[in-house]
Amino acid sequence: MITNSDAGTADQEALDAALAVLREHATVEVAATSSPDELDDVLGGVGDRTVVVAGGDGSIHAVVAALHRRGALSGTTVGLVPLGTGNDFARTLGLPLDAAEAAGVVATGRERRIDLVVDDQDEITVNSVHLGAGAEAGAKGARWKERLGSVGVGKVNLGRLGYPIGAVQTALNPPTLRVRVEVDGEVVADLDEKVLMVAVGNGASVGGGTELTPDADPGDGEVDVLVATPVGTLSRLGYALRLPFGRHGEHADVRIVRGSTVRVTGTPFDCNSDGEIDGPFRERTWRVLPAAYTMLVPA
Repeated sequence: MITNSDAGTADQEALDAALAVLREHATVEVAATSSPDELDDVLGGVGDRTVVVAGGDGSIHAVVAALHRRGALSGTTVGLVPLGTGNDFARTLGLPLDAAEAAGVVATGRERRIDLVVDDQDEITVNSVHLGAGAEAGAKGARWKERLGSVGVGKVNLGRLGYPIGAVQTALNPPTLRVRVEVDGEVVADLDEKVLMVAVGNGASVGGGTELTPDADPGDGEVDVLVATPVGTLSRLGYALRLPFGRHGEHADVRIVRGSTVRVTGTPFDCNSDGEIDGPFRERTWRVLPAAYTMLVPA
């Protein structure tokens, strides 16, 4: 089990509950890591054992990325005990958000092959990558999520409102992109349009449950690509207000298509991949590696 050595008291209690369940079924070694180097060292000695990630979307991203870099991903089985505030990939997989229940899935669930998204720099995305207003909303939403995460009890808190709040703030004064978006060689948006955001979804939700690409399936060999082009202030605000309810796909200026390769070129843009923001870039290509690794999911 890979844990975050900086985890707080509440996470430690949940971790202890998960370990109690796992140890009824198997011998468990716990490795607390706080840096990429420590994570690499731990994964170097995994062998054929199951790797259980105790953490959120950032944690599962870090572990899968490290295994991918080592060339060990395809032969490793990964379990997930959600301890983050968002846990979006866990939601897509139908995993319980209770740590002990999720540990039960690790112990008794079934194996499922999972797709991986890889860009032209060989960097990976587990759940979702978005750019434009999506990246800015993610940055603002993360700050709101941290502020609101203390309002409530445990996982039942207001932290999941962070991304919608960030989206509304961004919609009022958004970045404007002029980009060409191609999905499997077909042009979805071109440089003559103002693009608010582009999202490449392997998983359904971001920001703790906001279903940005609600029909995305991480096992179908494709990603769902959302392109939003609302121009006017009211149109942008209408798009943002639909987001928390998963109704943004009904907006006249939203297109969602599906494919295995996505290329974006044009004005400089930042990318938010599983919560990690990088850029600016003028060109990026993402491709799906079907059935790249195995995860344990509910039977």
